[in-house]
Amino acid sequence: MKSKDILIDLIELVSQYESDCAKLGSDVNMTDFIGFLNSAHVPANVKVEQLKGDVVSTELAENAGSDTDISILIVLLFRYAKGYIKKALKESVIHTADEFSFLITLMTYESLNKTELIQKQVMEKTSGTEIINRLLRQGLIQQFNDEHDKRSIRVKITSVGRMELLKILPHMQTVSQVVSGNLNETEKLTLAFMLRKLEHYHNDIFINKKEHDLVDLLQY
Repeated sequence: MKSKDILIDLIELVSQYESDCAKLGSDVNMTDFIGFLNSAHVPANVKVEQLKGDVVSTELAENAGSDTDISILIVLLFRYAKGYIKKALKESVIHTADEFSFLITLMTYESLNKTELIQKQVMEKTSGTEIINRLLRQGLIQQFNDEHDKRSIRVKITSVGRMELLKILPHMQTVSQVVSGNLNETEKLTLAFMLRKLEHYHNDIFINKKEHDLVDLLQY
């Protein structure tokens, strides 16, 4: 391939990347563009663990494919990460990944109302309320009336919660490094770009189309 052909391909890829950014509502930046480039040129010789056995029924074969593999791999990686997080929290009063997630979110806000906090965790109200109540009982967060909306209760992290969170942050950073595993920096950029794109897609469904049937969701 000549240099001119490479430049033409690169211009087309820049155009595709800008189009993706416009759909996601994100800014164009070099880091994400590198991830986009890498995702557009995945090496064909990457070795992965076999997800399925040798015996496959006709029905399974008809439904097999890259979409299925992605779903299975995401579930498996989530389970691996939960195991690492459990190790990181074994000596903390913060007991679960969800509790950590609620607290780390509150670290970045002065306060949030309960509905806002639960929604940012992509969680159902009942489950989110249980976690908030646990954190309240542990003294890691506190609640108070919203000055502008008398029907709403706001929560914020306490000094105790902040100290506990800061104590385990180094362990959670180690978890992040373990989860990234044997990926090199280029592969991390590629994966981060693709995961952000997927997260944006699914967050829109969670916020705006939660009640739609699965078949309807394929339209988006």
